Amino acid sequence: MHMNMRVFDARIDCITRGISMADMDRRPIAVRSSGWAQRFASVLARSAITPNQLSCLSIVFALGGATALVAMPTAVGLLLCALCILLRLLCNMFDGMVAVEGSKGTATGALFNEIPDRIADSLFLIALGYAIAWPWLGWLCALMAALTAYIRALGGSLGQAQNFRGPMAKPHRMWLLGIALVGAAVALPWRHGILLATAAVIAFGSALTCATRTAAIAAQLRDPARP
Repeated sequence: MHMNMRVFDARIDCITRGISMADMDRRPIAVRSSGWAQRFASVLARSAITPNQLSCLSIVFALGGATALVAMPTAVGLLLCALCILLRLLCNMFDGMVAVEGSKGTATGALFNEIPDRIADSLFLIALGYAIAWPWLGWLCALMAALTAYIRALGGSLGQAQNFRGPMAKPHRMWLLGIALVGAAVALPWRHGILLATAAVIAFGSALTCATRTAAIAAQLRDPARP
């Protein structure tokens, strides 16, 4: 009962400030307001493509990237994986834009917004572990990534605005991995060391993100007036 009242109070507070719950639960992405992103989102919104299809397409790109990373230990494979990471992130951005700005959201949109993300994260990170012959580290990265999302969603279930802070939130993980893949493709003899260091940073950074998000949620539970 206490939790339900907290969620209700949060919703009332949003209404009085002119903020929707969807806005509270939306990851802030600066490029979303850029002209090219707005134009492309408008094209997608006018097409037959649905936000849920875009969300699922991110899994396809993740599967392709993970396969390239494990099966093609060459510069080409590394660059293909980096490209798939970029395409996955674009899908993650445009599914929300088409749903919100394009008014094509569905009742199941929240499910499609989260579940494909967790699958795509795991595919990339587990593949990273196998690509460097440290599979346990890849699984650890995937576990930590899922835990950061769980803690964020837990805060939302307690009536708080979902906390997207880092230092190793989803965009940070994916951009770091993408840049590392390009770097490893350029400096192929150091490929293993670059990717191993990247996996270690992602695992540690994700664990730190879990701690910072948990601390922020706890602080707001103790002091609901805290911004």
